[in-house]
Amino acid sequence: MDAANKTEPAAEVDLQSRKRKGRWRLLMLVLVTASPVLASYFTYYVLQPKGSPQYGELISPVRELPSIEVIDVQGNKTDLRRLRGQWLMITVADAACDAACQKVLYLTRQLHTGLGAERDRMDRVWFATGAAPIPEGLPEALQGATVLRVDSKQLSQWLVPQAQHQLQESIYLVDPQGFWMMRFPATADVDNAMKIKKTLNRLLRAAQFWDRPGR
Repeated sequence: MDAANKTEPAAEVDLQSRKRKGRWRLLMLVLVTASPVLASYFTYYVLQPKGSPQYGELISPVRELPSIEVIDVQGNKTDLRRLRGQWLMITVADAACDAACQKVLYLTRQLHTGLGAERDRMDRVWFATGAAPIPEGLPEALQGATVLRVDSKQLSQWLVPQAQHQLQESIYLVDPQGFWMMRFPATADVDNAMKIKKTLNRLLRAAQFWDRPGR
């Protein structure tokens, strides 16, 4: 009887020990998964080189890519979360794409080109809303971009513009893990466009030790 009583507490202690080890393993797994993005953010926002202030608005807390059905230019349906694995430079506009929309598309193309060797780590994405046909004169502005038709109401539950601005008046930056983490004004002049480019270059450099081109 005494031997049985001694065995039960020992078994209970062993069970509690295994539970603690399991929790630590889970915590370490979470930290390992999240640490690359956390490290890049820390490098960029805390260990900033003097004389090079950040530009753009940090989204806090970050917002994960939602599971939304989108349609590509070939008419194929896919899940928005399939975009994960690359940095994403996102713009939004009605599919009819007026002059302001075209200006933003050209701006993002120039920003992407300006990244040089780092541009392979970032995709340009245009979310076209509404049912209008996409103008035939846009191929040059859309060169290299991913075009997806998406429901604006669903999209607005994830992306949020600056106060007193419309959804199409911002450029949205999403990290490779699928988190929307920055927002820039889409109506940037030349000076501000250069600031956006510098911000993107710095952020990509900060993430070099863990991020690689391609999904």
